[in-house]
Amino acid sequence: MTTTSRPTPSLYQRITNWLPQSVNRPVRVFAWLSLIFQTVLIGTGGAVRLTGSGLGCPTWPKCTPESLTSTPEMGIHGIIEFGNRTLTFVLVIIAIGAFLSVWNLRKRRRDLFWLTFAQGMSIPLQAVLGGIVVLTGLNSYLVGAHFVISLVLVGLTTALVYRVYRGAAGPKRSAAPYRILTHIMTFLVALAAVMGILTTGSGPHAGDANVPRNGLDPEFMQHLHSWPGYLMFASTVLILIIGLRLRYPVKPVIWLLVGQIAQIVLGIAQSRLGLPEIMVGTHMVLAGVVIALATRVMLDTRSSIPEPEQVSAEPQAARA
Repeated sequence: MTTTSRPTPSLYQRITNWLPQSVNRPVRVFAWLSLIFQTVLIGTGGAVRLTGSGLGCPTWPKCTPESLTSTPEMGIHGIIEFGNRTLTFVLVIIAIGAFLSVWNLRKRRRDLFWLTFAQGMSIPLQAVLGGIVVLTGLNSYLVGAHFVISLVLVGLTTALVYRVYRGAAGPKRSAAPYRILTHIMTFLVALAAVMGILTTGSGPHAGDANVPRNGLDPEFMQHLHSWPGYLMFASTVLILIIGLRLRYPVKPVIWLLVGQIAQIVLGIAQSRLGLPEIMVGTHMVLAGVVIALATRVMLDTRSSIPEPEQVSAEPQAARA
C-alpha cells in the first residue's frame, strides 16, 4: 500500500492561509482602528500646535541632532512633539494589519484592497511632510497641507469602515436632486475645512511663539470661514427635507446636522472668547468628525453589494 504525501506548503501559503478569507471580525476591527486613530492624530497634531510644541523636536527625523527621542532638557514641548511622532508607528502597525486583513480578498473586494493600500502609502507621505514642516520652521501653508491630508484620510478610512460593513459599491440609487445636493454639501464641507485651516494660519496658534503667520487678516478670515460653514449647514437641511419626502433613511443626515451644529456653535464661541486652546483643539477634531459623517451621507447615495455572509445582517445595518 502506497501513501502519497502532501506537498509542504510554502511560508507564503502558511501566512495567507492564516489571514482572513472573508470580511470577518479582524477586518472590521482594523477598519475601525484605522478611522479612530486617524482622528486621534488630528487631536495630537492640534495639541502640538496649540501648546506651542511645534518645534519641541527641532529637527527631523531625529528629535535632536544627537537623540532620536526627546530629552529631559526639552521639557513638556519635546514630550508632546515626540509623542505625536510616535503615533506614526501605531498608524503603521494598523495600516499593515488592515492591508494584510484584506489580502486574500484583493480580487473579490478590490475596493477594500485599494482603500487599505492608500492608507498605508499615506503614512510615509505624512511623515515626510511633517519633517519638511519642522525643517522649514513650521511654515503655515505646509502645516495646513499636513492637516488637509489628515482630513482626507479620515474620509478614506470612513469609506473603508462603510464598505467593510455594507459591501462593494453598486449602482446609484438616490434621486438626482438628492445626489447632486449631497455632492454640493460635501464640497462645502471640504471648503469650510480649508478656509478654517487658512483662518488658523492667520491666528495666534502657530505652534511656536517665533513662527510668522500667513499674513492674512484674522478677523476677515473668520468671517470668510463662516460662509461655507453656513451654506454647508443649509444644504444639509435641504438634504434632510428631500430625504424625508422621498422616504430615504435619514439617520446619518441627522447625525451630520448634529455635528455641524456643534461645529458652528463652537466656532462662534471660540471667536467670541478669544480662541482658547481647548476650544480650538476641539474644533479641529470636530472637523474630522464632520468629514466622516459627510462621507457616510455621500456613500449612502449608492447601493451596496453585500458579501454573502453579510446578507442576513443587511436589514439591521440599513437601519443603523
